[in-house]
Amino acid sequence: MSTHRPTILSLALGLATLLPLTAQAQNMVLKAHDTHPAGYPTVVAVESMGKKLEAATNGRIKVQMFAGAVLGQEKEAVEQTQLGAIQLARISLGVIGPVVPEVDVFNMPFVFRDIAHMRKVIDGDVGDDLLAKVTASPARLVGLGWMDGGSRSLYTKKPVRSPADLKGQKIRMMGNPVFVDTMNAMGGNGIAMAYGEVFTSLQTGVIDGAENNPPSYFTANHYTTPAKYYSQTNHLIIPEILVMSKVAWDKLNAADQALVKKVAKEAQLEQRALWDKSVTEYSAKLKAAGVEFINIDNKPFFEATAPVRAKYGARFTDLMKRIEAVK
Repeated sequence: MSTHRPTILSLALGLATLLPLTAQAQNMVLKAHDTHPAGYPTVVAVESMGKKLEAATNGRIKVQMFAGAVLGQEKEAVEQTQLGAIQLARISLGVIGPVVPEVDVFNMPFVFRDIAHMRKVIDGDVGDDLLAKVTASPARLVGLGWMDGGSRSLYTKKPVRSPADLKGQKIRMMGNPVFVDTMNAMGGNGIAMAYGEVFTSLQTGVIDGAENNPPSYFTANHYTTPAKYYSQTNHLIIPEILVMSKVAWDKLNAADQALVKKVAKEAQLEQRALWDKSVTEYSAKLKAAGVEFINIDNKPFFEATAPVRAKYGARFTDLMKRIEAVK
């Protein structure tokens, strides 16, 4: 009997040293949520991130994408992510704002000079600091990266080149007081309305226009209504965020966590390239369908919305100064 003891002991010791590694470097399938459809830039970028994770971990970590809101609309999806039922989610900042108020700074009109400025901000210290705030908050989410949500401009039935041209025009805005106030300050009459009602409301004259990015303007068929003038105000440039469930994050070892962060940052840049391509393609389709793109001087609109930035930005004074200082 005694001759077998060292062997059994050495096996037991060997097993004991292996167990923590096995527990840490476990197999994981990360369920990823997006409200956008398959093929959309944010969806493709996260799928690409999954392929990189799978390759780098020899199949230990995989991403399974659920696009088109099949796991629920944003509010439900965020709740599932907080509980750990969903592991990755691309979400808009509206659902994060109540827990991490600082992200609401991005919702203000003309907080960014242009798209290039927004990208420098989210790629730099301000972007990293806000991701860290999300991670440190009670939201039970880990901020991994930013996604380009596009730049919003006006599409109307009459051409708009200045705030005076918006007088008396009813323009659909997202249902947030800051956005309605933005339109009112720009000279129009901001109307909060569900996205699904916009098409019919444009057709029937309930509203005179709306605002969005070119891909959304095209894919929602809003360009087939009488709203055929696209005035490039770029009044709202709002990034979106990629988060991971804290429950899933805590199951990863340090090396896997670092890997996830690395591929998420790569997804941030990949999504951007896909987005730019999408904007170019859809803008060309819109022009071919008879939409007139109007280049305008943004300065009067920027100046007109100063009271909105003062009202909603009072709690973000230092953050706004940091954003403005990014060249």
